[in-house]
Formats: sequence, C-alpha cells, structure tokens
Amino acid sequence: MKNKIKTAFGVAAGVALAMPMLAMAAADQEAAMSNPNNWAHPRGQHNNQAYSTLSQINKGNVKSLKMAWTFATGVNRGHEGSPIVVGNMMYIVTAFPNNIYALDLNDNQKIVWSYFPKQDPSVQAVLCCDNVTRGLGFGDGKIYLQQNDGMLVALDAKDGKKVWEVKNTDPKVGATNTNAPHVIKDKVLTGCSGAEFGVRCFIAAYNLKDGSLAWKAYSTGPDAETLHDANTNKDNPLYNALSVYQDVNGGNKEGGSFKRLEASQIKGGEMELGTRTWLKPQAVKDGWQHGGGSVWGWWPYDARTNLVYYGAGNPSVWNPDVRPGDNKWSMTVTARDLDTGMAKWAMQMTPHDEWDYDGVNEVILFDKGGKTYAWHHDRNGFAYTWNAHTGSLIAAEKVHPFVNWAGDVDLKTGVPSKDGRYSTHQDYNAKGICPAALGTKDQQPAAYSPKTGLMYSPLNHVCMTYEPVESKYVAGQPWVGATLTMFAGPDGVMGGFAAYDPMTNKKVWYNKEKFSAWSGALTTASNIVFYGTLDRWFKAVDAQSGKELWKFQVGSGAIGNAFTYGLKGKQHVGILSGIGGWAGVAMNLGMTSDTDALGAAGGYKELTKYNAAPGGGALNVFSL
Repeated sequence: MKNKIKTAFGVAAGVALAMPMLAMAAADQEAAMSNPNNWAHPRGQHNNQAYSTLSQINKGNVKSLKMAWTFATGVNRGHEGSPIVVGNMMYIVTAFPNNIYALDLNDNQKIVWSYFPKQDPSVQAVLCCDNVTRGLGFGDGKIYLQQNDGMLVALDAKDGKKVWEVKNTDPKVGATNTNAPHVIKDKVLTGCSGAEFGVRCFIAAYNLKDGSLAWKAYSTGPDAETLHDANTNKDNPLYNALSVYQDVNGGNKEGGSFKRLEASQIKGGEMELGTRTWLKPQAVKDGWQHGGGSVWGWWPYDARTNLVYYGAGNPSVWNPDVRPGDNKWSMTVTARDLDTGMAKWAMQMTPHDEWDYDGVNEVILFDKGGKTYAWHHDRNGFAYTWNAHTGSLIAAEKVHPFVNWAGDVDLKTGVPSKDGRYSTHQDYNAKGICPAALGTKDQQPAAYSPKTGLMYSPLNHVCMTYEPVESKYVAGQPWVGATLTMFAGPDGVMGGFAAYDPMTNKKVWYNKEKFSAWSGALTTASNIVFYGTLDRWFKAVDAQSGKELWKFQVGSGAIGNAFTYGLKGKQHVGILSGIGGWAGVAMNLGMTSDTDALGAAGGYKELTKYNAAPGGGALNVFSL
C-alpha cells in the first residue's frame, strides 16, 4: 500500500524536478495538472474551464458507459463540488461535517486514510442554503479543507495527519465557509460566507507552508481594507464612477421611472468607494461594516499576469431601502495580484442590488486571437466577457429573454439599465421579477471547450415575488429582510442547459430541463459535455448541437460537478449525487410552506413527484 502511494507522489515530484521554472511550493500541483489523467484542481486547471483532453469516451461509444463503482459518503445533505484525483489517489469531502476519505484507485477504492473534523453542530444553524462544501485543494504535498466552521486545515496527502490549521471565519457572528480552497503558487486562497447574517466578507490568501496570512481583501470598506488604490481600473476609470440609482418619482412603489445620476470621475487616491457608496445609513453604523459580499465560488488564475479572479456576492441586507447607494464592492468581479492582493480591476455588475442576485459565480479564462478573456455568467441573468488583463468589457448579454429587471448593460461603465417596474421597496410585494434570487445560474459552474470555442452553462429558469421587510441586525442571527416566493419562468420549466459564444454571449443552443440544472459542467476533447440534474439524471450531450447522447439515473439529485480522470489506460467520468443546495434543501428538511428556504420550498415542491429522492450522498463513477 505504501509503495503505491509513494509511486503516485513520486511521479509528481519527478516531473516537478524537471521543471525548475516552477519556483513555488505547489510545484507538485502544477505537475499533476500537466497530466490529463489527474483532476488536481477543483475545476481541472487554473483557467477554470473544466475541460479535459481525455477522449477515450467519445460520441460513438458514450452510449456504452456503465457504472464502474460507487462510494457512499454517509451524509444526507447536498453534495456539491468534485473529488481531487492525483495518480492512484482520490480525495472526497462530504457536506457537513466535512469528512474526508482518501481512496486508493489501484486497490478497489480502499480507504487509505480518513479525516473527521470535530465541528460544533450549531454551525449548521448559520449555514445559509444547506450544509454544503465545494471541494478540496491540493499542493505542496497537502490536502486543504475549508471547514464549514471557518477552520482552514492542511493535511498530509500521504497519511491525513494535520500539518497546520488557521481560523478563517467565526460562526458566532454568522461567518462560515462553503468554498473549495484554491492552491496557487505558494498560497492557498479561501473566502467567506455569511451575507445573510450581516457579515463583512472577504477573500484571503494564506501561505502554504505554515498557514500564516499573506493578505486579506474585504468586499466592502475603506481602500486600505478592500485593497484598492489609484491603479485600480486604470484602464477603465468609468468603473470607478458613482452610479447611484434614485427613484425620481419620490418612492413610487408601483414601478416608477429610474435614472442613472452621473457623477464626476473619481480621481486616483480619492476613491474610497467601498464606504462612500453606502449612503444614509439606517441600519448599523455606516452599513458597510456589515455589508455582505460573500466569496465562495471557483477562482481562476493566469500565471502570465499573476492575476486571480473572483466574484463577490450580495450586499447585506436584502431590504435595499436600508442601504441606499451602489454598495460597492459587493456584486463585483475583481482581478487581483496574487502576491499582494491589490486590485488590478473591478467591475460592479449590479449596483444597489435589490434582488439578492449575488455575484459569486465563477470566472472562466480562455484565449482567442492572442488575447485572454474572462467570462462570467452572473446570477443577475447577464453573461459578461472582459479583456482579462485590462478589465475592458467586451460583451454583456442576457442569457435568456425572460430576464426582465434590466434592459441592457453599458459596455463603458458596466452599469445595467434597470426597469423600475421590477424594483423592490420595503413592505411592497414586487411581482413577476425574472430571474428569482437564486439567479439564472447559482453555484453550478459552467465549462468551456477550446475545441468548439463555446461556453456550456447550467441554467435556472425561475421568477419570483419579492417583498422587503424591516429587519434589525443582531450578530449571529439571520439578517435577510425579505420574503420571497418562486415559480417557473415563461417557458414553463425551471431550468435548462445552454451553449454560448463567449465573444458575443449569444446563445448557440438551448435544452430545456424540468428543474434547474444545479450541477457543474464538464467538457472533453471528444466534444462531449457532461452535467447532472436535480431529478437524478447524469447526462452526456453533443457539445456542438446539444443532442442528448446518454443518461443514467443516480441515487439522488445531482448538484456536484462532473469530472474525469484516467487510470491504467481507461477514462472514467463521475459525479457526486446527494440533492441539496438552495434548490433542494427544502426537500431534505421537509419544508412545505411556499416561503420556506427563502422561497425555494414552493418553487421546487414538484421535485418529490419526479424521483428526486432526498439526501443520500454518493460518488458515482462510470467507464466503458
């Protein structure tokens, strides 16, 4: 057994020694990612494309895919993310309590070691939208776990022994974690969840060797703490302009007209937009101190520019009347220097978010015509493409015509043209807002194929009613301030799966799904796309046409990310099943009121009629 494990890591180390240019602690990770038989990053590679060059499974034989093996996790809540595969070793993490299993793929998936965190059960009460976690990190001979209770833990990849741990967030004030740690060079990056508890969130970088903090960048607050300076948006200064929306009808809640109030361009050194855009505070202090901006997605990295990209979520609280102003830098995609954390560029997608549209979804990097682009399918229903280095906005389009809260997006400023008919105000029940708060895509990451040049994105097709209500901030207590109901969009279905041209963000093909496709996508060199559904299907479709090629019904709704690896000359493809997340948590907990689970209980109540099956976490692996 020990020899097999040593072989797996010995190969990675040997490749690393042959690559002296990789002067970094995570050279073993870089070496592992260079071998397509591994899945050593939460999304395959630093570019977040979830693309594999493995092609043994192709359009001609995919119909012959059979179950190769399964692994029950013993946990009955939502299972998001995917395992890590390095050589003959696979590492799986469960939903709370975040148990880890290290499996030897050469020995019938024998458990080599396991790790069972000792977390206070009360942490579950402050985890918004299910007890999920989105995967593990690997590098420097260690496996990294970001526990739900805020502890970031580094374990020896060979034997599971704890090397170091550091407290990243504090559940006592509502701050938790659901993200996968991201290992990049000599650092591991992690985020923060808790906007629904009034937490001021951040992205943080810790040193791989000992867990010491390298830098932390908050989503709201002064420039010194958000790590912005005069160089931020140097190529796109209009992103720094104040774009406050005001109701010119004096608070007409029947849907009045809105206009963008132009302001002078903010000069370098005088920005402080993380505080200045939180106006007339009615809640706590200046508002930004409890401003939300959660960070829990998947974050790409470009070694050529040393930039890492991520999205920050919704501002606290969901009642927008409490926090007038743009509420920067919530709802923002940011590019930061990995070594210092300083922001190169940042664009806010939904100024003064009135619908909990969040902005945490993944960024995907791709190259075309000698340039690198950054793509992002935001929960607000628009897909964005930027020049990854400068941040210049290339395209911003609705992912589906049913999106109605805004008409379009100004490519110079990034500011959307809001439709006042769908604005929200305290004690007013705004109806027919599309999309719903969970967005046209939530946590389920899209994928890119360099062979087709297309993005492949799961979709939510859900609308809502939204009524902001008065809510007082109390540390560690829910601070939502809105009541929601959800229902299927105009197509009569609640989801879909679509392909887009990322240079225009126009739709190429679109498949309807009865329910939201809440699973992360995978693309392969054989032009196949894999994804899972809430009603238990694991599917393979033609990347060029969207034609369904194969499907298999797993034990529970699939909200994990499809992944692939190779072993002894055979390609395997897999997915975690175990329904949950925002869409499925009500089913797991037996919630029945339409407004339960922040509206998801009513919206997804038909899941029980479509064999969704509650809980039951399991890994499902297939091969020819």
